[in-house]
Amino acid sequence: MLFLKKEDIEKCFDMRAAMDASLEALKIYSEGRATIPLRTNIPVPKAEGQSLYMPGYVECDSGKDALGVKIVSVYPKNIEKNIPSVPATMVVLDAETGIVNAMLDGTYLTQLRTGAVQGAATELLARKDATIGALIGTGGQAESQLWAMLTARDLTEVRIFDIDFDRASAFAKEMAEKFKVTMIPTQTAQECVEGADIITSVTTSKRPTFSSEWVKKGAHINGVGAYTHDMCEIPREIIKESDLVIFDTMDGVLQEAGDFMQPLEDGYLSEDKYAGELGELGLGKLQGREHDEDITIFKTVGSAVLDVYVAQKMVEQAKENNIGLTV
Repeated sequence: MLFLKKEDIEKCFDMRAAMDASLEALKIYSEGRATIPLRTNIPVPKAEGQSLYMPGYVECDSGKDALGVKIVSVYPKNIEKNIPSVPATMVVLDAETGIVNAMLDGTYLTQLRTGAVQGAATELLARKDATIGALIGTGGQAESQLWAMLTARDLTEVRIFDIDFDRASAFAKEMAEKFKVTMIPTQTAQECVEGADIITSVTTSKRPTFSSEWVKKGAHINGVGAYTHDMCEIPREIIKESDLVIFDTMDGVLQEAGDFMQPLEDGYLSEDKYAGELGELGLGKLQGREHDEDITIFKTVGSAVLDVYVAQKMVEQAKENNIGLTV
């Protein structure tokens, strides 16, 4: 069995590889060649925790088929013990034999593939001449979201906003040193969003994190953070005004993302406003951006198809480069 820590994955799998793998996974999903059951959630009342299991099987055109399960725990009290409150482990199986052949750092896998799917969408939908980015939220997902934006487009400036300005400033300073790109912490979301070519919101906010009036013509917007019915990052007005709305998976977003479910439920929007899936766009079944002035939106809530397929590619790369611990 192969064990891959975060440091092992970093040696053999970068954002570019993760973006390519994520798009391929969603293309396979949109073609109906992946089996992704609903995740199983087991409450653990004594520890006030939850144990979640996200399994999947993906048919692959090249290389081996992908089979696996991501195990995610949600244990808020872990913070008191100074250990992660949402630890995750990815278990990879050999699809030909059903034997477990690898285990990966599921926390880093989740961060990387969530950034990567946004990057893949940004690459397909944002204007080619985009130079200014806006990032709202500086939590655990922020760095990979920023990395993906910078991989998708040659940005010269990224504005950073967080409800805690000191946190935004510290994050901006750290990221400027890491990526060698101008990072500007902003006092308000308006300063962050106005004039930006690419806007990425990654928060758990229950109300929109910016106003539709601040969005320039031609902007591309990514909604990454909201994943429950009561969370709502993207303002409904910009969804209505936009020229194209694409999801990672239609069933996932319409079951989990409040900012896109609520406008349907109260009749503000009809479902035909939502064009389809990123995989369909990658397959050429949907038309992407048609004009420079178009406003495009991508929403992701994540799917086990991303975990299973990306993990399989990570394992293949690690074996090819003799990276990781084999037991």
